[in-house]
Amino acid sequence: MNNFQMYRHIMSPGWTLGWTWAKKEVIWSMVGAQTTEQGDCSKFKGNIPHCCKKTPTVVDLLPGVPYNQQFTNCCKGGVLAAWGQDPQSAVSAFQISVGLAGTSNKTVKLPKNFTLLGPGPGYTCGPAKVVPSTTFLTPDRRRKTQALMTWNVTCTYSQFLARKNPNCCVSFSSFYNETITPCPTCACGCQNKNNCVKSDSKFLKMVGLNTPRKDNAPLLQCTHHMCPVRVHWHVKQNYKEYWRVKVSITNFNYRMNYTLWSLVVQHPNLNNVTQVFSFDYKPLVPYESINDTGMFYGMKYYNDLLMEAGPLGNVQSEVLLRKDKDTFTFKQGWAFPRKVYFNGDECMLPPPDTYPFLPNSAHQHLSFTSFTFIAAMFFLFVTLW
Repeated sequence: MNNFQMYRHIMSPGWTLGWTWAKKEVIWSMVGAQTTEQGDCSKFKGNIPHCCKKTPTVVDLLPGVPYNQQFTNCCKGGVLAAWGQDPQSAVSAFQISVGLAGTSNKTVKLPKNFTLLGPGPGYTCGPAKVVPSTTFLTPDRRRKTQALMTWNVTCTYSQFLARKNPNCCVSFSSFYNETITPCPTCACGCQNKNNCVKSDSKFLKMVGLNTPRKDNAPLLQCTHHMCPVRVHWHVKQNYKEYWRVKVSITNFNYRMNYTLWSLVVQHPNLNNVTQVFSFDYKPLVPYESINDTGMFYGMKYYNDLLMEAGPLGNVQSEVLLRKDKDTFTFKQGWAFPRKVYFNGDECMLPPPDTYPFLPNSAHQHLSFTSFTFIAAMFFLFVTLW
C-alpha cells in the first residue's frame, strides 16, 4: 500500500482495507496484518484458516509484535506518512496465503469491491486491474523470478465524502492594523455547540477525558467557529527587503492528538522563502512555472505532535520571506494566503473584504496640501490688492 498523497497522511487508528472474494477463497495465514473477524470456518477440520469470510476486513498490526508475525514495512498501527513528508514511511505491506483460489493466472479471479478507510470515510477505490507481473531478484541479484499475477487497485480521496463541514479554519492579523479577522462563525458547523466544553469548566479535570472514543466523536472547546483546528496567520514585521510572518496552529479537540501533522499554504511570495523557524518546510511545485505552494510540518521528536486542546495544544513558527519588488505590496490582502490545508483538508478562510487592510493616509495628506495651497493663494491675492 503506497500513499502517494503529497500532504495527506493516514493517522491513528490507521487504515482498514476490505474486499469481496470472487469465489470461495479463504485466507490460510497472514503476516504483517490480520483480519478483524475469522468468519465461519466450521467446514474445515484440523487446520483452521485465519479467515473464512467472503468479505474480509484487514488491519495493520501494532508495533512490537513478535518477529514471526512481521513483514517488511508492516506493523505501524495503520499509520502512513504523506509522500511529500516522509516517503520511506508512506508504504505499508503484508502477506497472505490464499486457499481455494486456483493455481494459474487462468483460474485466479480478481477480488471485487475494494474499500479503504483511512481511518474514516473519504476514500473511493476503483476495480482491480491486472498489470505486468512483479519480478523479484534472488539474494545474489543474478536471477529474476516472476509472480503468478499482479494487480493494482487505486483509491482516491474526497473531502466531501469524509465530512460535511470543514475541519479547520483560518484567522488573520497584522502589525499595521489593530483589527483581528477571526474565523467565520460556525465555520465547521455548529452541530457540537450543545456538547462543547468551556475552557474554565471543572469537567476538564475528569480522569480519562482525553481518551479517544471508538467512533472518534470529538469533544470541542466552545468557540464561535466550532472547529477542531484553527490556523492563525499574523504579519509580524516589515523590513526593507524582507517581511516576517508568524504561523500558529491551535487544537480545540480534547480527544485528539494530531501526529505527523502538515500545513499547506498557497501564497505568491512562497517562491522567496528565506528561513523557516521551528518547522520543517518543503516547496510543492504542481506546475513547473508556478512556485507558490509550500508544506510546513513539525520537526521529528520536537513538535511533530499537535497535542489535544489545552495549554500545550498549539504549535507555532515564524517565516522570513524576501520581498519581490515587482509585485510586493501589503494592499488588498496580498500578505495573506490564498488557500490553507491542514492534514490535506482545505480550511475555511474569512471573506476577503474582512482582511486587515493597510491604513490609507494618502487621502488625508492630499487634503492638507490642497488647503495649504488655497490659503497661500488667498494671502497672495489680498497682498496684491
